[in-house]
Amino acid sequence: MEDLEFFVGIDWGSESHQVCLMDRQGSVLGERAFRHGGAGLAELANWILDATGAQPHAVGMAIEIPHGPVVETMMERGFMVHSLNPKQLDRFRDRFSPAGAKDDRRDARTLGDALRTDHHAFRHLNPAAPEIIELREWTRIANDLTGDRTRLVNRARQQLWRYYPQLLKIENDLTKTWIRELWGLAPTPDKARRIRVKTIASLLKRHRVRRINAETVLERLHEPAVAVAPGTTEAAVAHVEVVFAQLTVVGQQLARAYHEMDRLVTALSQTEASPEHQPEITAQRDVEILNSLPGVGRIVLATLLAEAHDPLLRRDYQALRCLSGVAPVTRRSGKSLIVVRRLAAHNRLQDAVHHWASVAVQHDAVSKTKYAALRSRSHGHARALRSVADRLLCVACAMLENQTMFNPDSSRHSRAA
Repeated sequence: MEDLEFFVGIDWGSESHQVCLMDRQGSVLGERAFRHGGAGLAELANWILDATGAQPHAVGMAIEIPHGPVVETMMERGFMVHSLNPKQLDRFRDRFSPAGAKDDRRDARTLGDALRTDHHAFRHLNPAAPEIIELREWTRIANDLTGDRTRLVNRARQQLWRYYPQLLKIENDLTKTWIRELWGLAPTPDKARRIRVKTIASLLKRHRVRRINAETVLERLHEPAVAVAPGTTEAAVAHVEVVFAQLTVVGQQLARAYHEMDRLVTALSQTEASPEHQPEITAQRDVEILNSLPGVGRIVLATLLAEAHDPLLRRDYQALRCLSGVAPVTRRSGKSLIVVRRLAAHNRLQDAVHHWASVAVQHDAVSKTKYAALRSRSHGHARALRSVADRLLCVACAMLENQTMFNPDSSRHSRAA
């Protein structure tokens, strides 16, 4: 920060961006609005350089969001870009307007002045590796597709419950391809009465379904059907047909997303080690270390690498536990002491850490013991899992700091000693 000579606050918008430029003393050198787009962002960078006459690395920029075209363009031009949480910006805004007034010009000036005086509250942004950017996008695509699939399954299940509940007794998981194909062979109870055992057996064999045989499937299909009003069956069949077609497409896209996630994680773990690429060496080793932890699977690993890349590189345990929502919020005043759950967290990272702890409780002896001890103290399931996740994050940071793989026997030896 001592090398920064000028400070820029950018209040970004969908159509235009308000910019305020000031010097070390806080004097405003210029204020302008620039249209969003390639030409507008290039004009913004050139205006700053012409107005200051300084090198890009001597200009600090403050903006609310840590990503997007404005951030990427400015980092590409060599400016020192910093991000600030919108809640913190709201507090800094009171310096200029205790009455609560707000506009784009005031926000841009607040950002620039806050970076000048309280740079410790900002996060310096560094360009991420291309693999990390792609991985972050594919994890979010997979997350969105999973939500879409859940909604479609719920719609299909509701329609089957409406006129064809015996199909749900065969298989309740409608994401499986074979149950949708079975519905295609027998979409109504009337057609189910005419299907043969040989046809069902061939379907089960083709999809390698062994938990249920063809005779049992046929027996359940032949159960008494629900009496419905005329036209209900036809309407429900049309609805299920549309939903199943969408489920097929979503399943294919989700499989592609998982494939791309595996490819990018493998690319990160197989980065060639060389002295001039130390961050890549660290990332390569980090993938192996994180993958060795109990409860870490494909989605958890990809989410940690994509959404918590910077804290992992810094081995910042406090930042990780805050982003994951496992760090409680303490409110102390005089004799009053209240500890509440942290709600301001990274939602995707919070979900990934929750599932990580859930699986670790099942496969890691220490996590299982800690979870049982917390439950015995009347802690709820979610609260106990957050404590388990807090410990796992601490272990992960220690392993990353020491560059060691997870050893389940080490904790047993330390307890015995």
